[in-house]
Amino acid sequence: MGKIISIANQKGGVGKTTTAINLAASLAVLEYKTLLVDADPQANSTSGCGFDPKAIKISLYECLIDEKMAKDVVIETDTPHLFLIPSHLDLVGAEIELINHPNRERIMKMMLEPLKNDFDFIIIDCSPSLGLITVNALTASDSVLIPVQCEFFALEGLGKLLNTIKIVQSRLNTELEIEGILLTMYDSRLNLSNQVVQEVKRRFNDSVFKTIVHRNTRLGEAQSMRMPVIMYDADSKGAFNYLNLAREILFSNELIPSFGDSNAELN
Repeated sequence: MGKIISIANQKGGVGKTTTAINLAASLAVLEYKTLLVDADPQANSTSGCGFDPKAIKISLYECLIDEKMAKDVVIETDTPHLFLIPSHLDLVGAEIELINHPNRERIMKMMLEPLKNDFDFIIIDCSPSLGLITVNALTASDSVLIPVQCEFFALEGLGKLLNTIKIVQSRLNTELEIEGILLTMYDSRLNLSNQVVQEVKRRFNDSVFKTIVHRNTRLGEAQSMRMPVIMYDADSKGAFNYLNLAREILFSNELIPSFGDSNAELN
């Protein structure tokens, strides 16, 4: 039975899509069959896996609105063991179209349920909002991973996201857990980055991943080349960070016996 993890933060520019693509690819490279669900109308996860969103004929939108079977929408990527349910700009209007649906918060859960036995992990890239599609993703998920950038307004809006998660836990998905808070865009040269790391760890303690994603040009270059960083430059710090994150998640879910904490130190 596969585990469903949402990558969520309503604040844009925190590395949410970068994390979704590269965590999914890292799990796949470690030979865990992984499905990436692009639930963001910007469709950046779709293009980041090598597909042109404009050329996509059937996407997540058709699953949610037209009740297409999810298995008929899944496409194979160039990364071994990595599969994708693509997004499309049409998803922008889905929230309005679903507003009168009797089970509007649980449509994605019903859609993904038949796929749980086919994959080891299902990673959902949420949109940068707390709208109906994100609530659907949280309702469908076993856990949520929250990326937080090491910058001045890092904790802005985090309380609102955590409050939304509590509401979903109390009303829609009592088994939803926080997989962890991931610090991204860390730059060891900046005092501010170190201050944010200390503050987040002080406030959230054991919920913070030991792995920290450093600011790395290869991550941006890989996205412009429409591929995960591990397929673009496997020796880069970005690839190393996300592989380490994948191993940390596998360890915390008791799928591997140990986790090398070599990336945890701030250097």
